[in-house]
Amino acid sequence: MHFSHHPDIWQKYPELAAGALYAEGIHSGADAQPLVARFQATARDRLETALSESELPEIQAWRRVFSRMGLKPTQYRCASESLLRRFKKEGAMPQLHPLVDVCNALSMAFAIPVAALDTAHIAGWLQVRHADGTENYQAFSGEMEHPDPGEVTFVDAENRSHARRWTNRQSGLSAVRDATRTVLIVCEGVHASAAADVPRLLDALTGVLAELWGAQPRQALLSASAPRFDF
Repeated sequence: MHFSHHPDIWQKYPELAAGALYAEGIHSGADAQPLVARFQATARDRLETALSESELPEIQAWRRVFSRMGLKPTQYRCASESLLRRFKKEGAMPQLHPLVDVCNALSMAFAIPVAALDTAHIAGWLQVRHADGTENYQAFSGEMEHPDPGEVTFVDAENRSHARRWTNRQSGLSAVRDATRTVLIVCEGVHASAAADVPRLLDALTGVLAELWGAQPRQALLSASAPRFDF
């Protein structure tokens, strides 16, 4: 399998810094809560020093990208902004799956979108590209949707969409669940220091996977000159 961004994405969004990680041996029995609490504390500290989550440079940068995609940033938000908004409002996050919980906590700590996908539900390969409108997207409700033509999405070899509006919403099809054993994790930043922050986030994820699951993940930093991650 492999993961990549289409050349059009790199051309249109040259500020993109992306990283991908593949890990095996995932299960739902790990106790992630001590690590989750640590990363949530970092997120809480960042929120206390900002007027709002939208003032964080990582979030502001994604808002600018959403505007360039023709989306209203206050209507459609990147995943890390949505998580931070909920965390600030409720003061806690629901426990879903240890991997999802820790990825969400790291996403909030770094204010960078993190997508964790079950590779058992990805056909052949996965590419971030502009949709043509024929792709099939399964929402968490089970309802089928089609991304709008030109919308940035994650598409596999069977023309299935695994995200809506790039970093806005993942698909229920490849969501991490109790039966998940192998995962692809994607981190994408578009802010000024993303080229330094995304590798730090990948290293943090690698440490978490080793500590909680004894995994030895493979990871790669992606760019226009090295756009593909084979796993």
